[in-house]
Amino acid sequence: MSKQENNALLRLPSHDLHVELGGKMVPFAGYNMPVQYPMGVMGEHLHTRAKAGLFDVSHMGQILAYPTGDMEELALDLERLMPIDVLGLAPMRQRYGVLTNDAGGILDDLMIAHRGDHYLIVVNAACKAADFAHLQGQLTRAKLTMCSDRELLALQGPRAEAALAQIIPDVVAMRFMDVAIFGDIWVSRSGYTGEDGFEISIPNDQASAFARRLLSLPNVAPIGLGARDSLRLEAGMPLYGHDIDATTSPIEAGLSWAISKARRAGGARAGGFAGAARIIDELSNGTSRLRVGLRPDGRAPMREGVVLLDGDTPMGRITSGGFSPSLNAPIAMGYVPPKLAEIGTQIIGDLRGKPNPLRVCALPFHPTHYKR
Repeated sequence: MSKQENNALLRLPSHDLHVELGGKMVPFAGYNMPVQYPMGVMGEHLHTRAKAGLFDVSHMGQILAYPTGDMEELALDLERLMPIDVLGLAPMRQRYGVLTNDAGGILDDLMIAHRGDHYLIVVNAACKAADFAHLQGQLTRAKLTMCSDRELLALQGPRAEAALAQIIPDVVAMRFMDVAIFGDIWVSRSGYTGEDGFEISIPNDQASAFARRLLSLPNVAPIGLGARDSLRLEAGMPLYGHDIDATTSPIEAGLSWAISKARRAGGARAGGFAGAARIIDELSNGTSRLRVGLRPDGRAPMREGVVLLDGDTPMGRITSGGFSPSLNAPIAMGYVPPKLAEIGTQIIGDLRGKPNPLRVCALPFHPTHYKR
């Protein structure tokens, strides 16, 4: 990358802190992001699983949606854009959802939180400008704001609650998918690692000091993009632009659980969302492919793009793959026809022209640990 290109990258509010901590900075989604720190990806991954890791995810989009009328109207408008029960989302709770297009593909996956008199929607970094434009064009009874003055941190791991409680004691009362507001700090009990933890939105001018307080605690360490990816892969979570995209339906992606009962056939508000015809049909009649977990034989990781074979016939590809520090073995996810999606089925991966066997396995690869 040229110096000019590097200078065009956006900086995180706590950029100087990452450099001070020894972060190796790389371009990601238009930002200069820490991919790892001196502990290294393997060490950071295992530290998060055992203690608590602090991630800077400020590249994500934080969108506030205030109704110009009442919240019920806005909820119903949002339900035209995603197949989840927004109307039934209780105050100070959040839900995972997908924005769908008219063909039933996924424009983005997101978290939406009901915060009393408005919604907070957290979207992926690479999609946030398009998501904001899409929402703004579709939600005629809402005022939208993209928060550019707030950093987003994620504190993840079994020691996350004990660490954050030293600064904000009331977080111990929160359960998985709760949201809370503590002055100008916004907290949700959620994350992208499969571990218990929190996402913390904080004004830019307070973010570095807040991060330093957390990092001064004995069980908290800075974690980069490398370990964030291996952690989410172990948790079986899809990555937008890789495991899911605008051509992938939620059913193909194994996200049927994210289609709320109220929006399914026979539900209180069945259909009515973009791509409903395809998605509701696939719920009943199945799809031509499914996202599955895969365990390669041997020690060689199989990464994104590896073609999957049924005999000599290409029938799918790996969308995410790498080495699992927790399992000390390679893992992957990819798409296969339903007839080959049964756990234990052996298929072949074309690894640089050589056939390598894999077996279909259950997701997640590593148990999740949420505080219910």
